[in-house]
Amino acid sequence: MKNIFDIISKRCSKEITESYSTSFSLATRMLSSEIRQDIYNIYGFVRLADEIVDSFHDYDKETLFQRFEKDLENALDEKISLNPVLNAFQETVHNYNIDLEFIEAFMQSMRWDLSKKVYKTHSEYKNYIYGSADVVGLMCLRVFVKGDNDLFDELKTSAMALGSAFQKVNFLRDLKTDYELLERSYFPDVNLKELDEMSKQKIIDEIETDFKNGLIGIFKLPDAAKFGVYTAYKYYLRLLKKLKRVPSVEIKNKRIRVANIQKVDVLARSYVRYRFNIL
Repeated sequence: MKNIFDIISKRCSKEITESYSTSFSLATRMLSSEIRQDIYNIYGFVRLADEIVDSFHDYDKETLFQRFEKDLENALDEKISLNPVLNAFQETVHNYNIDLEFIEAFMQSMRWDLSKKVYKTHSEYKNYIYGSADVVGLMCLRVFVKGDNDLFDELKTSAMALGSAFQKVNFLRDLKTDYELLERSYFPDVNLKELDEMSKQKIIDEIETDFKNGLIGIFKLPDAAKFGVYTAYKYYLRLLKKLKRVPSVEIKNKRIRVANIQKVDVLARSYVRYRFNIL
């Protein structure tokens, strides 16, 4: 009855997505049903790894992460895992020939989060974002293009830019938690103790460039993926606009959110633009 276990595994990944991120799960629901579950499977995997390094403070994170790494390796080799999230993820990896280099780069960035606190150079910053965000965009792109390697190559740069934009928005939104609780400082050349408007604007300018480059690729995505990805793009853009209006001192002191009613508004507006082909 392996089929039953596979169904349960996929339900676990979907439940993780819906429990941890209302915005991402909302956008994922806008994807075609033929690819939706695979995006749940990818998110479940990256979320679980991220939780190990970010949230399990009362446990030996290093040991847990090493165990997770070994379980991941076995899942990919054996095409099965007793960990439901990894069991669902390995199926998506094999079905869409997701590059192992993407997975290894992601795990490397998560491994850095176990001990690395400050990213002093732009090279370190870029490498971290590549592993923690860009490659997640590339994993999803493998699903979106469904084996069309030419289209993957064409959209690769845009997918990475969009992944970078989402991650940097998260960095700015989570500044208080990352700095005060986890003692992390991702932005090089920025003094988080005295974040000023000039430094904040420099970060925002960088994010807006990523968004601009990412949007180019959204227009070229297959119809099965376009609306869902555009919805995620519009949600994060709304969050960035809100962050722009908030004084830098407030960003340091509280987590900025987009209210659920605003998320629904983003969805409605995105649907109208998609429905009338005016993306």
